[in-house]
Amino acid sequence: MRFLLPYLQVDYKIGVKGLLAKSKEDIDKCCKGEYFMQLKYVDTKEEIIAINRKSKHIEPHLHNALEIVCVTSGALELGVGQELYHMDKGDIGFVFPDVIHHYQVLTPGVNKATYLIASPFTIAKFADIMQSMAPEYPIIKAENVEPEVYRVINAILETEQSDIIVAQAYLQIVLARCIGKLNLVEKSNVGSNNLIYQTVSYISANFKKKFSLEEMAKDLGVSKYVLSRLFSKTFHRNFNQYLNDARLNYACHRLENTSDSITNICLDSGFESQRTFNRVFKERYKISPSDYRSTCVKDMLS
Repeated sequence: MRFLLPYLQVDYKIGVKGLLAKSKEDIDKCCKGEYFMQLKYVDTKEEIIAINRKSKHIEPHLHNALEIVCVTSGALELGVGQELYHMDKGDIGFVFPDVIHHYQVLTPGVNKATYLIASPFTIAKFADIMQSMAPEYPIIKAENVEPEVYRVINAILETEQSDIIVAQAYLQIVLARCIGKLNLVEKSNVGSNNLIYQTVSYISANFKKKFSLEEMAKDLGVSKYVLSRLFSKTFHRNFNQYLNDARLNYACHRLENTSDSITNICLDSGFESQRTFNRVFKERYKISPSDYRSTCVKDMLS
């Protein structure tokens, strides 16, 4: 359902109570269903997305939002920069804005996690800290998480349209209780200066724009031939294929996690036209964007 308030547009979908525990001992009772909520300010990109879903592999990417992930069943591998961190049930991971990260699922069985994605606008005073700093070790283990944090994350997931501003306040509580447990270092220390990392970072930060291999090479201070060989030998695809993959990955994220129109998703992902978007999408996934979204909804309900 979609609720339209004077200043706010809310997408509120399937809910399940008790997703996160009221204490660490109650984590076993979590994840009895799927949950997705999007709180979005009208005519802006400011939003909070909260979702509980099966964990899956997600390729390296970055965005200007804060991402918080709490494992609620099984395990998950969180990759930040060039490091891979193992997360068990109850562990909470923090990915600050503009930090390359990815996810891998290496543990058999049921693996689920709750993801909170918050734009800089919604994290208020913490935005300045996150602009230049990042956690040296991005995981808070379950034994070090205060029970209140689980309760507050659960409250965010259960927020209704009349409590939108409260959801932002809940997010501030999570950060206030957790930031002090993270050792923050200069953001440059969690990255790398090698060309592979720079390439991933550049594409992740600029895929929504129109640019050429030559322009990218100039910005990175290398020749286009060096960059072309890197795409071929390291990523096993050419520049255009890699760029389209980044755009498609973002489009899939929006199709799965929002109710935005396919036209808006297409343009926001960096494609010049919906016709091109539909063609490239179908070439990769053998299904149309609308059918892909419908399949995701069915999978969430199953």
